[in-house]
Amino acid sequence: MLTKRIIPCLDIKAGRVVKGVSFVGLRDAGDPLELARRYNDQSADELVFLDITASHENRGLTLELASRLAKELFIPFTIGGGISTLEDIRAIVSAGADKVSVNTAAIHNPDLITQGALHFGSQCMVVAMDVKQTGPDRWEVYTHGGRNPTGLNAVDWARECQNRGAGEILLTSMDRDGQKSGFDLEITAQISGSLNIPVIASGGGGTMDHFYQALTIGKADAVLAASVFHYGTYTVNQVKQALAGRGVPMRLTEQPDVEETGAIEPGNKS
Repeated sequence: MLTKRIIPCLDIKAGRVVKGVSFVGLRDAGDPLELARRYNDQSADELVFLDITASHENRGLTLELASRLAKELFIPFTIGGGISTLEDIRAIVSAGADKVSVNTAAIHNPDLITQGALHFGSQCMVVAMDVKQTGPDRWEVYTHGGRNPTGLNAVDWARECQNRGAGEILLTSMDRDGQKSGFDLEITAQISGSLNIPVIASGGGGTMDHFYQALTIGKADAVLAASVFHYGTYTVNQVKQALAGRGVPMRLTEQPDVEETGAIEPGNKS
């Protein structure tokens, strides 16, 4: 049986990690490299870095971050934000990222998924979907950091992404983001059950039960979270051990928990 993955997400703004609630009210969570080292030591399965205010002006910062991460991390990492061309993908992968995440650009130009998979492999192409429930049994896809509705049905768009060669879907519930009230199990299960590629559930993780439900009821292949890890509610190891204890297949290590290693708090120097 394939193991499930626990993935910390680091939203980047002006070179710092930030976190908000339902995509607004951002507050500082620390230095991306410090947090990346922490999650590497906690045996995170992967990391995702999303430049939430990406533009061509700060592309240099993103490439520099990718290069620094590649030198220090021993786990795969994904970078997203402002990636809109094959050259953008090539630059990020050449700098050291294992995968790229595309969102708004893929909706405006779906062929970017196809061409990205053709040139770099499906395993490199993650399509991020920010979705909001807009009616009974309907979830709509939004772009530009959750600001603009597209009219696209979430399940239909996920299927098209798979057909175009995406290797993975990163599904974020805007309604649940940062709320710590639990993942949107209904849309997660719908999309997971409709696809043959992995689905990462995002938005709403606050308790061990929430992670368990996303991976079992929601049928997700991985769970992505930010607040509970950045602000010290849980370590990645604690989540993985708890899930393994409930029968969820996890990749475990013999490393001690973060409290036993004297890990630093976000934004502080040791």
